[in-house]
Amino acid sequence: PVIEPSPVKTKFPTARIKRIMQADEEVGKVAQQTPIAVGKALELFMVALVTKSADVAREKNSKRVSAQMLKQVVETDEQWDFLREIVSRVENEEKAAKS
Repeated sequence: PVIEPSPVKTKFPTARIKRIMQADEEVGKVAQQTPIAVGKALELFMVALVTKSADVAREKNSKRVSAQMLKQVVETDEQWDFLREIVSRVENEEKAAKS
């Protein structure tokens, strides 16, 4: 059977997503729709994280989202627990302001 291309458009290149997925030795063949679904999930993930970070920026009367604001979102919401190790490398605002 012929598989029609997906009408779902993602902001992330599906070929690159597929390559990243297959870089893991445990991942075998990847179905055609899988990178599309992962791309859409990544897009929704980024929208949620950036939106929450933009809310923090607004609260601080800032027009820019900083790494410290992303860190604040990750550290104050359980949903982002899996990112804590990554954002732990970001300086706190007090230290960043002194630099």
